Amino acid sequence: MIARRGMADDVASALAANGLILRGGFNFAAGEDVPAGVSGAGAKSVLLVGQAGAAPWPHFLRWRERQPQAITNPLDTWSREVIGAVARDFGARAVSPSDRPYLPFQQWAMRAEGLKPSPLGILMHPRYGLWHAYRGALLFEDEIEVEPSQAPIHLCDTCVEKPCLKSCPVDAYSRDGFAYHSCLAHVRGADGSPCRTGGCLDRNACPYGTAYRYPSDVQAFHMAAFAGL
Repeated sequence: MIARRGMADDVASALAANGLILRGGFNFAAGEDVPAGVSGAGAKSVLLVGQAGAAPWPHFLRWRERQPQAITNPLDTWSREVIGAVARDFGARAVSPSDRPYLPFQQWAMRAEGLKPSPLGILMHPRYGLWHAYRGALLFEDEIEVEPSQAPIHLCDTCVEKPCLKSCPVDAYSRDGFAYHSCLAHVRGADGSPCRTGGCLDRNACPYGTAYRYPSDVQAFHMAAFAGL
């Protein structure tokens, strides 16, 4: 299928039915190492799929009610199904951040939207703050028309207080990186209830994008998945 003008808008409309949004895209450069498209030939373009805030959550919950209780990685499975269906409709190959070998999703995201990482590693968005995610991508074997990204002001550069580095009781995040094992032990431990029920305290301390903050049940879901609870 030859990608056409307006393809990105059509894809965005299809994704909206499940609360997902188009997170930008780009055409790969000549000679660039590229993943395969739907036929196995090298992809020429990519559109990133994700969310802002918790818009997909009601759609996911309705789907979850119809699935076996013991299903593994339900949100990932739902995302694959939804994005995969859109990919088939548009002649693209759907890929996921959890696919192995891993694809450079964060690099693609920075290239597509001009974003930079926050001190927590999550890309800082000028509107959504830290309350957004990438759920997958569509790979096309033709070039598509996409709006070129313009690097926004990186809000973390203007944030003097850095509350995201001061709210965790075990200082899991610092300028030196993420102390994964300390975080995990705290979340699983007797004092980790606030994190288990309301999400990462450092992430919640960020003053940007608060209108898109995930509700506590959504944050608890993600924390349980992270901690294996």
